[in-house]
Parts: sequence; C-alpha cells; structure tokens
Amino acid sequence: MYETINSPFKLGNVTLRNRIIFAPTSMGLKEEEYLEKLGAIARGGTAMIIIGDVPVLKSPFLSLYSRKGFLRYRRITETIHENGALAAAQLHMSDSQFRSLIKHLPRMITGKIKPDEMRVLLNDTVSGYITGLTDKRISEITQGFGKAAVLAKKAGFDVIQIHGDRMCGSFSSSIYNQRTDQYGGSVENRARFACEAVAAVRKALPDMTIDYKLAVRQEDPHYGNAGVLKEELPVFVPLLEQAGVNSFHVTLANHSDLSDTIPPASHPYFHGQGCFLPFCDEVSRLTDLPVCGVGRLCSPDFVEEQLKSGRIQLASMSRQLIADPEWVKKTASGAGSQIFTCTGCNRECLGGMQAHKGVHCIRDRIKTTNESLSHERKVLP
Repeated sequence: MYETINSPFKLGNVTLRNRIIFAPTSMGLKEEEYLEKLGAIARGGTAMIIIGDVPVLKSPFLSLYSRKGFLRYRRITETIHENGALAAAQLHMSDSQFRSLIKHLPRMITGKIKPDEMRVLLNDTVSGYITGLTDKRISEITQGFGKAAVLAKKAGFDVIQIHGDRMCGSFSSSIYNQRTDQYGGSVENRARFACEAVAAVRKALPDMTIDYKLAVRQEDPHYGNAGVLKEELPVFVPLLEQAGVNSFHVTLANHSDLSDTIPPASHPYFHGQGCFLPFCDEVSRLTDLPVCGVGRLCSPDFVEEQLKSGRIQLASMSRQLIADPEWVKKTASGAGSQIFTCTGCNRECLGGMQAHKGVHCIRDRIKTTNESLSHERKVLP
C-alpha cells in the first residue's frame, strides 16, 4: 500500500532503505535517554537520522574536536547503525554573540527572561556579528566545515548536512547581512559563504554525500529572517549545486518564533499537512537533485502521494517520529491504521524543550497512564 515510502533510494554515494528521514532535533535529554530514543527511531524503520547542531569549530560545548565529544558522537552513530539506520551530521556554526548577553545573565538564571525573549535577544545580535566578521575569521570558519566533516566521518557519520539556517542562512539574508564586500550586497555575494562551506567539505571528502538544509524566507506574510527569499532561489540553488551538494532539505527560514518553524496545528499560516512543501516546489523547478520535504508530514497516505507523484523524493519528520517511532515499520507491515498520529499540540515536544525538560510527546504520558492503570487492575484483589 505504501510502496514508495518503503522503496530504497540512492542519495549521493549512500543507499537509504526507504524514503523517511528523522529531521535534526534538539532533544535536551540525558545521554542514555537520548540514545534510547535514537535507537527506537532507527529500529522503527527510519532510513537515516540527522544529528543536529554539530559544531564546526572547537567549542566549550560538545564537539568533535574533544576526546569526550568525539567518543559521544561515535556512540551516537554506533547506536543508530546497530539499529539499522544511517547517520548524518548537521554541521553548524552559530551566528549569535553570546558574550553580548552576559548583562542579561542574572535575569536568565532567575527565569525572568523567558525562552522566547532569549531568542529575540540572540537574534538581535546576528546582523552586527555577521556584518563585522573579518575575512580571516570567515576563512577559518568555512575551512572549519571541511575539518569537522573529516572528524564526523571518522566518528561514523555516513552523510554530511550543511546547516543553511545558522551562519550560512544569516550570510544569505539581506535582513542580517549588511556587508559591502564580496560577502554582501548582491545575491551572488550573499551566497558565497554557504558555497565556500560546501566546497570545503567537498574538497576534504570528495566522495561524501552532502545535503544542504535550504532555508527559505517568506514575505507576504513575513516568516523567517535568515535564509533565502523565494525570488533569490534561481541564483542560490545552482551555485550550491556547483559547490558540491547532492541534495536539498528544504524548509522555512528560522530566526523568528520557534512555533513558525515547528508549527502547531493552530498556526495561523503553516497549520496543514506538508506546510513547507510549496518551498520544495520552487526548488524542484531549479534542480534535478533530490529534494527532501519537511513540515507537518504525518499521514502515510499524504506522504505516499507526495513521494509517488515526484513532488519530493524524501520525507523528513521529527515530531511524528517522536510520537510514533514505528511509523515506517507500520506502513511496511500493513499496520498504518495503528499509527499514533502527531496532533501538532507542541505541548511536550517544543514545550518540553522550552521548559528544559527535554523533548517528549503527550503519547508518552498517555502510555504511562495506561500502563499504570493496567498494573493497578492486575494487583487489585
């Protein structure tokens, strides 16, 4: 019934066992619980899991450059591989100046600044940071993509994804990028940073499959501040292709409310199934490379239709696979009607992340409650 979903797909130099990918997701979980979730998603049939926000340079946080960080990433890839999926590293370079937020630290610690307010403060630092970077620093960062990619491969990653919605996206954006040199002004110049990052990975790893997370900024109504305008895609897409990408992971540009890029069912604009697929349509007109869609992809009937028609070649999910890690396995076994469908409530996933409790699903609570009730029934006289 879902033949296209469950058909293998050649992506660059790797073969995916089906067309479903777990989108990069900040889980905010302790290591063992995090690995358990990744393992469950891989066992559930997902073809590839993208690990988000892997730092390009040395970092005080977890990175590929420290022994502890490298070993943790290796453990992640081993967990994914042992459970049957491929692993992709999303290489990421922050575009925010955290040092400028030191003055807000007391209010952050006491909780007087909410996560959404913190996000606004961080985004307010982007334009000045991007515009003020020296050519030398830019070169260090773009070359860092290649160095990090080599380490990622050693750690066991099968695919590299370039995060086009952090520093790459901010350089791409006419809102944030106010430079007047070769990295600013024209569309071609604003694409230069991202293309150099891709080219550095391609030079370091000639045979590596490179995916690019292409963030599209929308106007009328306005959503997203980083990324590429739809009208600029005819310039960006060919340049990225020439730089060496093998595929595009197309989504809405970030740097606005998280509920825009992770839209609830109640979102005023992006509330329906496949809410970001119109951006995929624009990209597909400009390239023959595979395009991966994302955004409120829940129904196997809907996903099968998009894949079978060729509108997209791959489908990426996060909340749906958190809600039901066996989504793929159930479509393959004829148990599609038993899928627990993501309701788009954002209560325990996005809400859990913002509350620093980690990403979960309301299903977890329902399941725990049912198991508890079942146990109580068994022990009652």
